[in-house]
Amino acid sequence: MLLRLDRALSEFTALPRSEIRKKIRSGAVQVNGSAVQNAALHVDTVSDRLLLDNEPVRCGPLYLMLNKPRGVVSATRSPGERTVLDLVPPSLRRKNLFPAGRLDKDTVGFLLLTDDGAFAHAILSPKRHVPKTYLVRAEGTPREGFAAAFREGMALSGGERCRPAELNILTAGEGLLEARVVLHEGMYHQIKRMFAEFGCTVIYLKREKMGGLALDESLAEGECRILETEEIQRILPPETEGAQKP
Repeated sequence: MLLRLDRALSEFTALPRSEIRKKIRSGAVQVNGSAVQNAALHVDTVSDRLLLDNEPVRCGPLYLMLNKPRGVVSATRSPGERTVLDLVPPSLRRKNLFPAGRLDKDTVGFLLLTDDGAFAHAILSPKRHVPKTYLVRAEGTPREGFAAAFREGMALSGGERCRPAELNILTAGEGLLEARVVLHEGMYHQIKRMFAEFGCTVIYLKREKMGGLALDESLAEGECRILETEEIQRILPPETEGAQKP
């Protein structure tokens, strides 16, 4: 894609246009190894190599895997609170970066950050049924019918009805329960509400997987990394890959 140099740097960095123009005039921008001081120069964001302050500028859509910690809000901004975008290192920040979906403030694990609105819509659309896998720890002993309700789709006290979900109980006893849950939708506080319907209180919730891509366990909480093309495509189930590819 051909773009003016100042526009390209504005789209693929977090700097304002005025600061970018200063950088260009100062000789801090290189295109294919040569310093450029013309903000109106058109560059090819696919084939041209851009450097800003001797650091490569990654052009094109960005997809980040974040290992979200507790206490951080899944939002682009939230006055007085720390957001997931505050965890992104300066070299990866962009003005249009946002979380694709959300995790509750006290939920940890895999959160996708991107500036690709079409891809985010694809993985969040109820029609796509992209599975999301969670590790759950809860207090309480569930009443009879717990597993069947997950399998068949349960009604919540607020009136909503959940799609069928997968429940695999890992350990249970002495009022504590650990399970793995796979959802194909994303209602507000859904897992907590589903467990509460059967007398259990969720005390720990971690998203482990989106679609066919698992959280990189080498990422410490609060860290993120760029996803490769093959990893991005694993987020969508096979039947949808042809419909929406990054």
